[in-house]
Amino acid sequence: MQINKESQAYLYALAAVLLWSSVATGFKLGLAVLAVEQLLLAGSVVSWFVFAIYAALTRSWAIHRGDVGLAIVLGVINPCCYYLILFAAYDRLPAHIAQPLNYTWAITLALLAIPILKQPLTRHMLGGIAVSYLGVVILLTTADQGEAGTWDMIGIALALFSTVLWASYWLLNTRSASPPAALMLWSFTVGTPLVLVACLLGPGLPAMNADTAFYGAWVGVIEMGVTFLLWQQALRLTTQAARIGQLIFLSPFLSLVLIHFVLGEHITWGAVGALLVIVLGLRFAQTQTS
Repeated sequence: MQINKESQAYLYALAAVLLWSSVATGFKLGLAVLAVEQLLLAGSVVSWFVFAIYAALTRSWAIHRGDVGLAIVLGVINPCCYYLILFAAYDRLPAHIAQPLNYTWAITLALLAIPILKQPLTRHMLGGIAVSYLGVVILLTTADQGEAGTWDMIGIALALFSTVLWASYWLLNTRSASPPAALMLWSFTVGTPLVLVACLLGPGLPAMNADTAFYGAWVGVIEMGVTFLLWQQALRLTTQAARIGQLIFLSPFLSLVLIHFVLGEHITWGAVGALLVIVLGLRFAQTQTS
């Protein structure tokens, strides 16, 4: 039985969502055995190979000449600066706190799009932004703070700042006419050596062992590599991109389940409710007025 393109698109999108749901757990497990720079280096190298293999199979190496400078800037952001800051936040915070904070990057994107893309601030956007940040306040006031009884404010600041970098990354991507996967390959070609330098200046190279290979593959394949390609394929196949896009809202809730059962973090109902408020705010901000 042949599956039509729309069904294929949903299968690709659901696969991406399921894989993305595991990354917060993978970050915390990886950071338990590797330093921030070491985990990122292992993941970046694996991801570079993923994009290189994909480019070879699809013969999509080339980017437009005008995008060379853009690829350099994007490579500095991703994988270098963004993930160094995000991993540092995860290193300081419980996963069920860092993950929802990072998820607000979509709200930061909407805010930055106003001056950069000259997009108007609609009432729906303003309302959604207010609701989402209310969710952040609820999260930080109702979630279990553990034995310390207080949050690591540097970790919170890093998680929120990571949203600025990630939103900026995608806004800069709108200026590119190159194939997304090819642009990612060249961005990682620029960014991975920078991560290597950060690693050499910091904790040193990671040990070549099973842990490094496993967590490098988890980060490089699931967070940075194959999942991105699955999502791009879903968007190429579908004629209903908006509906496909809604599936991404499943990811943070599935992630909480893994965080609880795999990492053993105590997740209060207040934290679940806060995440729901954040997601509702994101959804409302995306609703177009008639």
